[in-house]
Amino acid sequence: MNKNTLIGFILIGALLFGWMMWMTPSKKELAEQQRVRDSIRNANREAFILDSIRYAEQASLNDSIRALQVAANDTLMDSTALAQQAYNELQNRYGVFASAAEGEEQVWTIENQIQKITFSNKGGFVKSVELKDYKTYDSLPLITFDPETAVFDLSFFAGNRTVNTSQLFFQPYLNGKPYEGGSISVPEGDSVLFAMRLFAKDPDMQQDANEHYVEFQYVIPDNDYMMDFNIVTVGMDDFIAATTNFMNINWNVDLMRQEKSVDRFSGSSVFFKSFADDDVDHLNETKDDEETVSTKLKWASFKQRFFCNVIIAKEAFENAKFSTSTQHSDNPRYLKTMVADLEVPYNVKQKETVVPMSLYFGPNHFQTLRGYGIGLHRQINIGSFFLIRWINYGVIFVFNWLGSYGWSYGIVILILTILIKIVLFPFAFKSYKSTAVMRVLKPEMDEINAKFPKEEDAMKKQQAIMTLQRQAGASPLSGCLPMLLQMPVLFAVFRFFPTSIELRQQPFLWAEDLSTYDSILNLPFSIPGYGDHVSLFCLLMTITTVIYTFVTNKQMAGTQNQQMKAMKVMMYLMPILFLGIFNSYSSGLSYYYMLANIITFIQMFIFRRLIDENKVRATIEKNKKKPVKKSGFMKRLEEAQKAQLRQQQQSKRR
Repeated sequence: MNKNTLIGFILIGALLFGWMMWMTPSKKELAEQQRVRDSIRNANREAFILDSIRYAEQASLNDSIRALQVAANDTLMDSTALAQQAYNELQNRYGVFASAAEGEEQVWTIENQIQKITFSNKGGFVKSVELKDYKTYDSLPLITFDPETAVFDLSFFAGNRTVNTSQLFFQPYLNGKPYEGGSISVPEGDSVLFAMRLFAKDPDMQQDANEHYVEFQYVIPDNDYMMDFNIVTVGMDDFIAATTNFMNINWNVDLMRQEKSVDRFSGSSVFFKSFADDDVDHLNETKDDEETVSTKLKWASFKQRFFCNVIIAKEAFENAKFSTSTQHSDNPRYLKTMVADLEVPYNVKQKETVVPMSLYFGPNHFQTLRGYGIGLHRQINIGSFFLIRWINYGVIFVFNWLGSYGWSYGIVILILTILIKIVLFPFAFKSYKSTAVMRVLKPEMDEINAKFPKEEDAMKKQQAIMTLQRQAGASPLSGCLPMLLQMPVLFAVFRFFPTSIELRQQPFLWAEDLSTYDSILNLPFSIPGYGDHVSLFCLLMTITTVIYTFVTNKQMAGTQNQQMKAMKVMMYLMPILFLGIFNSYSSGLSYYYMLANIITFIQMFIFRRLIDENKVRATIEKNKKKPVKKSGFMKRLEEAQKAQLRQQQQSKRR
């Protein structure tokens, strides 16, 4: 190899080395290249992942679509089957009323001058009644029964099954036309015809939609607590068994507490009236009770102290079963549960049948109830004894006459008390005069007592006293009989005041409500036999009664025998006993008795002025000189005494 060739190879090598060195990237460039490569690799990886996801999603979507298509087909088949199954169940259970078995409850309120009546499409009956002229004892709207628990069910046999209307949905009609509006007001001087129709339809029959139905028809007047209620059936002879001759009504309500006081007059009961009897009967008012009645009935009532809910048959209820009970309730105002099962005559052979009835939701106002002429006023217990009842008829007439002047009922009671005392004045005067005669005879009676001190001479002493009284013209019954004649009046007003709705929520002086107790002090504890409050009218009545007892005993001092003297303690205990009893009674009643005591004191003062005991003594001496004719009663009494005396003497000889 020559020199030039070697130099050429060396130069070529140097060029290659220089080019390699020139072309070799720096560390920075290598790092940048690595970064670029990593970015490209990551981008490629992300693209691959996204493509995989899209592919998976598409595959999953296709699977889901196929699954949904399959599920939809299955669901459609299941829904059809379930719908058919549900329809079959409704058909089996409700028969021709299956279409009315489902729905949503709606209510309509019809308002007249004195009521707000709410109707529900579920069951088609009255859901609640508010009496606009009255409030509860704590000023809440007065609802006659609990709307959440009330049930009215008409049951009958149709299509081989029992139909219960309380489970079905009715359609509203106003004056014969379908109604889709809201609340209704009864025009003044007019009435409203509101109806609830329950339609029946047989899917196997060709029929018009309005050919077959049961209708609850209500005629609501503008100013009356009584409304007409008719059960109308149209075309039901195609469905109801031909042997059907009655329908059953089950009416179940929970009464709510409306009054503050709890006494013997605040109880609730089911009342009912028979066609065969002018009187009414009722269940026990103080405990749970039930009764089955097999006679025809005119009406049945869920009655409490001042209000009642009544169903009245224009013809008759054939049979009935009633019950009253106290059950658990979440309603804090719950009072009692009332149930009436009534059998209603029904003629299925007619194309259209009307069962006429009436409904009363209102106050126990004596004249209002009596005005209907069907004995509803007999629910108000103004006395079972005919004399007490007829006295109260007169008291009610005078009471309402006085109340018509618009006076305060405290003033009305005052005037009524004065009028009653005027009527009883002759009896009271005769009783006081008899007491004066006995006081005049006291010295001579003392002589007779001293003449016969021994017990074995008691019969002789009694005969001598009777002879003295007969000679003086004094009868042993002359003092007792006038008092006995006044007793029916006392018993009558005892019945009248607690049941008089006119006194309800009527204030007088410190009493806020004359129909209940007038508490002036609420005690932090309850006293057995008295209560947890102090009624001032009751306290004043007790004080005046004690004073009256003291004055009476003082006037009778010396004229009483030992047995009567032993009764003095009892006479003082009675007012104390009444203090416990009357403390929760009507303050109007206590007020009346207090006034009666005060007027009696005034009468006694007048009698003392009118009766001069010196003149009485002179009259007695004059009567002693007259021949006395014995009455038949006195003869029999003396003969009985003589026979008893002979029997005692014979016993001693033995």
